Order: sequence, then structure tokens, then C-alpha cells
Amino acid sequence: MSFIDQAIRPDIRAMSAYAVAESEGFLKLDTMENPYTLPDELKTELGQRLANVALNRYPVPSYTRLKAKICRQMGVPQGYGVMLGNGSDELISLIAQACARKDMRATMLTPVPCFAMYVLSAQFAGMDFVGVPLKADFTLDIDAMLEAIEKHHPTVVYLAQPHNPTGMLFEEQDVIRIIKAMSDKGIVISDEAYQPFAEASFMPHLPDYPNLVVMRTVSKLGLAGIRLGYMSAIPELLAEFDKVRPPYNINVLTEATAEFAMDHIDVFNGQAAIIRAERSKLTDALRQLPGVEVFTSRANFLLIRLPNAEAVFEKLLARKILVKNMGKMHASLHNCLRVTVSSPEENRQFLDQFKACIQ
Repeated sequence: MSFIDQAIRPDIRAMSAYAVAESEGFLKLDTMENPYTLPDELKTELGQRLANVALNRYPVPSYTRLKAKICRQMGVPQGYGVMLGNGSDELISLIAQACARKDMRATMLTPVPCFAMYVLSAQFAGMDFVGVPLKADFTLDIDAMLEAIEKHHPTVVYLAQPHNPTGMLFEEQDVIRIIKAMSDKGIVISDEAYQPFAEASFMPHLPDYPNLVVMRTVSKLGLAGIRLGYMSAIPELLAEFDKVRPPYNINVLTEATAEFAMDHIDVFNGQAAIIRAERSKLTDALRQLPGVEVFTSRANFLLIRLPNAEAVFEKLLARKILVKNMGKMHASLHNCLRVTVSSPEENRQFLDQFKACIQ
């Protein structure tokens, strides 16, 4: 047995690292990024701000000014604050760390298929993971969810709103039933990574439900490169999560860029509106193609099903078009591809190549 076998947990050794496809030279439609950059005049202004950042100093760990701007621009209720993470991935990890227990096995529960980081964070923290299958049409099986909550008594329930990888927005009343069912058991997290495209949020409900956490990221809004996530909940709960947060987890360049973005949020909201309009156009165009099923999406991507998805994926790859092949993620996603909704030009390019690939 080698020193690696001795040192590293067996379940970690048996895993594969999170895979990110090489994308240089490709039309990149696999990671739900905003295709738009900043207008030139804003690039100049941002450059001036970043030039004045004190790179020789640690960040001030309270991030007071940035938090205040996020609360003001993102509709955080009065009296509520936010906790920041290095992307929402870090927040998901920190929640698992805070909720995993040494005296008993804690459980994380979510509808499946789901975002991979939920499963991984539970495993890394030593939590049990329970996945409740969605219905065949990818809508939420509320009866199965409530039954699983009663059976497994989870500490954490994740509800992605809209859901990844389907793009579905779960019914508000179903989410409220889950929050109420969890009121004496643990927390419910409304993961709103795609909120700019959903035009719906549980943020206003925070004062109504003490066990509710609303989590978001600025990645899909157009700032994937700076890695910033944030979440809000009752102050007492945020204070507990803050105990496991590294003191300097948001670097000064991310902090300055995020403050700048909050000052110009109208630019990003305008880009989101364009993407929403393009989502409708792309959905209509794909639904006119024979054999292509397009699921209703409230996110900035479309999940599509077609008879020969694997072959179409390879053909697109050969044409330098990168989408996400979902078939190996979950049995319910067999013959499914996930496509980012991009700019009008990139959407037309994808559609032309996709039509050629399915013939």
C-alpha cells in the first residue's frame, strides 16, 4: 500500500475529478455563460478601478460595501444581509461542512437529476445524499419529495429555481409545502443561479420562512470569471455559516469588479433581457425540427431530447460546436443535450450546424 493509499480516503481515490471540456477554438455553448462583454466605455472605467486596488493587502473580511450594494440591487429584504462565497460552489461546500455532524449521519436531499456539486459536497463532508427523481416530464414530484422528507429527515434540501439541468421552474406552492415540511427538521435552499432569466425569486419570502436560504451567483449574469456567489437567510443562520467561511475567501479584484457591476446593474439586466428573448426564438426554431423535443426553460439554456443525441453531439464537436451531452449524468437524461442560449449570431450558427447534424 502506497503513502497515497494510506493518506487519501478510499472514496476520494475511487472518484474522477470534475471534468471541464477543452473549449479553445469552439463555439462554447456548454456552461451557460453570458456571451456579452462589457461596453468599451465600461471596460475603461473598470480598468481604472482595478488599477487602484491594493494588491499588496488582504481583503477586509467583512466586505461591508459590496454586501450593501448586493442587498440594495438584488432585492434582499430589509434587515437581511448576505454571505459571500468564491462562486456558489464554495457556499454549497460551506453549508455541507456546517451541517454535517459527528454524532450522527446528516442527510442532504434534492430532486434528481441535479447539479453535481450538491452530491459532491455531501460526500466530501460525510453527509448522506438522497435523490428524489423528477417526474418523466421533469416536473417536481411533490408527493415523493414530502414522503422522502418524512422518511429521511434531511438536514438540507436543495431546490434549484430554475432547475439545472432541465431549466424547469418548480411551482411556488410546491416549494412552500417543502419549506413548511422542513420547518422542524432543517433548511431549504432555493438555489437561484439562473434567477436573471427566470424573473421569479424566493428572496421576498425570506421573512416568512426562517429555515429558507436563497442562494445566487453573478456567474450567469455575466461575471463567471470573477467567481462570486452570495446567499441570504435570517441573520442567526448566516452567522453560523460564517463560522466555516475562510476569512479572505473573496479576493480584492473580485470585490472591486463586483462592486463595479452592482453600480452598472442595468447593463447586465439589459443583457439578460436579450438572452430571454433569444431563448424564446431558439425554442421555437428547435421545436420546428423533426424528432426534437425541447423542454420549457426559465434559465439561459435549453434541454433538448432527440433520438440520436450521442451521434449529434459528436458531429457538433467535429464542427467545433461544444454543447453538454447529458446522457451519462442520469438515466432520465438519456438522449438529451443541454445548449446555452447565446447571442443572436451564435444561436444562428448553432442552429445551422445542428440542422445539418440531425439530417
